[in-house]
Amino acid sequence: MPQLTIIIFSIFPQNLAGMKKMALHWKILIGMVLGVLFGLLMVNFSWGKEFVQDWIKPFGTIFINALKLIAVPLILGSLITGVSDLKDISKLSKMGGKTVVTYLITTIIAVSIGLLLVNVLVPGKSITESTRTELVSNYAQSTEKYKEEAKNQKEQGPLKALVDLVPDNIIGASGENKNMLQVIFFAIFFGIGLILLPEERAKPVKDFFSSFNEVILKMIDLIMLAAPYGVFALLAALIVESPSKDLFVALLWYSFTVVLGLALMISIYIGLVFAFTGKKPGAFLQGISPAQLLAFSTSSSAATLPVTMERVSEHLGVEEEVSSFVLPIGATINMDGTSLYQAVAAVFIAQAFGMELSLGAQLGIVATATLASIGSAAVPGAGMVMLVIVLAQAGIPEAGLALIFAVDRPLDMCRTVVNVTGDATVSMIVAKSEGKLGEPHVRDWDDSYESKKKSPGIL
Repeated sequence: MPQLTIIIFSIFPQNLAGMKKMALHWKILIGMVLGVLFGLLMVNFSWGKEFVQDWIKPFGTIFINALKLIAVPLILGSLITGVSDLKDISKLSKMGGKTVVTYLITTIIAVSIGLLLVNVLVPGKSITESTRTELVSNYAQSTEKYKEEAKNQKEQGPLKALVDLVPDNIIGASGENKNMLQVIFFAIFFGIGLILLPEERAKPVKDFFSSFNEVILKMIDLIMLAAPYGVFALLAALIVESPSKDLFVALLWYSFTVVLGLALMISIYIGLVFAFTGKKPGAFLQGISPAQLLAFSTSSSAATLPVTMERVSEHLGVEEEVSSFVLPIGATINMDGTSLYQAVAAVFIAQAFGMELSLGAQLGIVATATLASIGSAAVPGAGMVMLVIVLAQAGIPEAGLALIFAVDRPLDMCRTVVNVTGDATVSMIVAKSEGKLGEPHVRDWDDSYESKKKSPGIL
């Protein structure tokens, strides 16, 4: 078995210098395609699933762990540096207001698109009574888990989110890697402290975090060398662990509705970028595509954050003063893709149970999905907990959550792409409004890797 693993990974060219002319997003895309093909091959063998889980999937887990490892240091280094460079607290409040308002507007647009499509296409009518019964039976245990988590959240009180914003221990908050808002709060608070200090007293600390941030960016360069291998392992594991294909057929129309909505949302992002910044669609998509592909592979905005920040700053021309502030906040509170999915899922479940939702109930879904997205963790599966809250608000049976479990993971991958694209869009809009959007200053990771090889004692 170990020998077969070595053969599998030898599919990829070993000489990275020989691949220098190939863009990063193409390398990642090749890894994704090979991962899917390999997974489809392995499901035909009785030992295939076990082999992939034991010898392939761990490489994907290591890749995700490396991205998560760098997320908190990146937020601390970049956000403290960015805030302290503002030199004026009024600039911080102005930028923060623009960021939050823009994120809320895009979230409302996303939810509205989802509601429009699900009411026009009516995918819930394609669910038969027998299919509904089978799905509810198969996923009853998982449904109860998410219902319990949502119940705990609702019992914590209306100001619990505000209480959770301020950590009692920054080391503990950083170690959890779940509540990024606490880390962001500390970094902004720390940066404000540096602004208020005399320049000569603050300079050593600012220099330290500036250098610290540069080290983290170099570490991202090294992690991205493994990106094609990581996504290969993640996609291969996803294929062999997928549920019965019969359940996918029953939910195909629902999945189409969600994906269509997500595609429309990305087209709106492209239009907003062009309207507000003048950036052409091709240049925007080329700049952000590696982050989109990683978002698809990992289903986590938080894990993709290091790559998103690198692409936005160096390939889309957003100055780090803006990207280091807007993107970490976006990875936490901007869940446009997840909010759109929740709107479609809630109405779909209601349709499957033969319920008619009034205009007031659907407007309630807009408000609840928008507000719930702010406190959602930027990790796989968090959308399910949010969905339980949305269903409860609209009076839709929570047992219907089981209807969408079979296709939740692939749709989670798709909606994470939208979340990341939305973060990049808002960062460009805010940067343009602040006069902080310039030409890309690419520090290509292949070039960085080659320069390291030429420097003795580094690699």
